Amino acid sequence: MRIWVINPNTTRAMTDMIAHCGRAVAGPEVIITGITSEIGPESIESHYDEALSVPGVLQAVERGERTGVDGYVIACFGDPGVDAAREVATGPVIGIAEAAMQAASHLGTGFSIVTTLARTIGQSAHLAERYGMQRFCRGIHACEIPVLELDTDPNARKVIAEACREAIEVDRSDAVVLGCAGMADMCRDLSAELGVPVVDGVSAATLAVQSLVTMGLRTSKRGEYAPPPVKRYSPGAPPAG
Repeated sequence: MRIWVINPNTTRAMTDMIAHCGRAVAGPEVIITGITSEIGPESIESHYDEALSVPGVLQAVERGERTGVDGYVIACFGDPGVDAAREVATGPVIGIAEAAMQAASHLGTGFSIVTTLARTIGQSAHLAERYGMQRFCRGIHACEIPVLELDTDPNARKVIAEACREAIEVDRSDAVVLGCAGMADMCRDLSAELGVPVVDGVSAATLAVQSLVTMGLRTSKRGEYAPPPVKRYSPGAPPAG
């Protein structure tokens, strides 16, 4: 089984880290490949960034389809381009926000999301509503660390841990969802430190894709996720399908 973990931003160091997190939970028969978007922003921290990241995600999925990839993880907490990718892909496509929230909803009666910048809180709230997770999501909190500084700021882990601890206390939550793929490698240590489940969406999405492929399930091509109509796209965009 081949699963591509697609990093919608262009920062290769982040791709290496999230691919490692995917491999840590995948079964022995699963080949996890980290894919860095070839076009788009170096980090995704706004609606504008998210919109510009989608062409790179679709380009990666198109490439994966030509090489027989079985399923895809979209490794950005905004789940950019998930619906469009499902139109293109044969196998399952799972975004890390949806996977993380679903996993957290099984682990307690309510969870908090801890994300990077406060300006992204609205995007997380929108996704919680879209995925039917409003009754579980008790609060969304920002640690105010930019995505690219998660790996370079020596105080990042401490700040995130404090944000998680405060979220648990203020929201009276049973679990925490980490709201950025760049935090994926912190979840085990934070779980042990905080005494509650801390969910990383990269791991959750990897296992969700693995489970669907194992069950022999593919993306339905009836209705909205049917392949997009073939037409010309300008300037220079490859035709879908």
